Amino acid sequence: MEERAAAVHSVPIASGKSRQQRAEHAPPDTRPTTTAEIARHEKVYVLDTNVLIHDPNSLLSFEEHGVVVPMTVLEELDRLKSGKSHIAADCRAAIRLIDQILGPALPEQVDAGVPIPRGQDSTLGTLSVLMPRPLAEGEGALPEHLNDNRIINDIVSMKSRDPLRRYVLVTKDINMRLKARACGIEAEDYHNDQLVSDIRQLSRGYFELSGSFWDRISNVETEQRGPETLHRISHGLLVSEVLGEEIYPNQFIIDEEGFVGRVLSVEQGVVTLRHLPPESLLEQQAWGLKPMNIHQAIALNLLLDPDVHLVTLTGAAGSGKTILALAAAIEMTIEHRRYNKIIATRSTPPLAEEHGFLPGTEEEKMDPWLGAINDNIEALHLNDENPSGSINYVKERANIQFKALNYIRGRSFQKSLILIDESQNLTPHQMKAIVTRAGEGSKVVCLGNLSQIDTPYLSPTSSGLTYMTERFKGFAFGGSVQLNGVPRSLLAEYAETHL
Repeated sequence: MEERAAAVHSVPIASGKSRQQRAEHAPPDTRPTTTAEIARHEKVYVLDTNVLIHDPNSLLSFEEHGVVVPMTVLEELDRLKSGKSHIAADCRAAIRLIDQILGPALPEQVDAGVPIPRGQDSTLGTLSVLMPRPLAEGEGALPEHLNDNRIINDIVSMKSRDPLRRYVLVTKDINMRLKARACGIEAEDYHNDQLVSDIRQLSRGYFELSGSFWDRISNVETEQRGPETLHRISHGLLVSEVLGEEIYPNQFIIDEEGFVGRVLSVEQGVVTLRHLPPESLLEQQAWGLKPMNIHQAIALNLLLDPDVHLVTLTGAAGSGKTILALAAAIEMTIEHRRYNKIIATRSTPPLAEEHGFLPGTEEEKMDPWLGAINDNIEALHLNDENPSGSINYVKERANIQFKALNYIRGRSFQKSLILIDESQNLTPHQMKAIVTRAGEGSKVVCLGNLSQIDTPYLSPTSSGLTYMTERFKGFAFGGSVQLNGVPRSLLAEYAETHL
């Protein structure tokens, strides 16, 4: 985070009604008896700027506890709010929410803590602002040339004046958390949008079983519906005795004997599987491209399905995410005419936020950051007689548009295929802002590699790609696949596993 503004110091926060009710059930020898004592036993969370940028609604995530926003943080938000970058938009959203909660409260009310409205005339928790106060002699734990240090010193000062109350610093800055703990202050990451504690818990989109799948099934109802073969199996039997974990629509079951089944629905205790012969899966094509393994094949099956509106592809660099998605997008746009255009976008590094510094149109400005799209369009036409002519033809017929993430907010794309590359670098809030742009008849494809996160305040468990994959795993019109292997080249495969 960039350099902050002046130092600030803390003020006590009044307790909410729910804390009083909870205090009444405390043991008699420890139960607070006065309003002041009740207030001193509450937990107070102090939010850093990066938390409000990561999730502008984070103020509402601390339930009955007190929330404090340092004046330093307000000044940072004010300094970063200008412009069209997604950071500026998030800053403005956080400022509006703070203003909405504080409303017409008097200064002494803000100083004590304003109850946070929760809807239906209920309130839970309080919001306060740390106002500047002089430090007592010897209170400063860290040099005050950095604003991180000033906020930590503020919390140290609060804790020394009110040692019974728990003050917790919430920041996505690992180094700031380390410094706070060294000063005796509790510090933690913002976990509200982290749905998995370990990335290995993330759904792969398929189950790979040893041996034969049918040897494990004692009762099945099979129906031939036109060219489709459907199998209906007891949900309890499948989950408890075969898979060992919950199953969701558009996941796949793959065994060593050549069976591939796609989950169509999980309803009323029955799982309906569509039988997919692996030969036909591996022979399917999209714009001349064939899958190189079964994982690419099931990914292409979801990409080409018009009833699947959201597809998430994860995997190592070179596993074929982009070229599969692009080939399917071109096939569905030009050949099947399901979409009118292809919108390609991605998260850009901080130095690229101000696209005005680059010459040319929006597409030309985005070209350096969406080079992977151009590279894969070229790869799809390497064997053409006139590759450059084919590339221009595809770009014009498929109406491929490169859009900056900063300018997508507020737009609505109808009958469009929205391709989000490098989506592991997006926060959950940013991911929501893009996916909600999809209008009637549109499809969203998210691509990402969770081992290549370039954003300083994101991790594989807090990435918007992880958040969306988990949130949408029960969505009947969405699916995700984790690609395995590195078919780009032998060199790429060796580098991925040995470097």
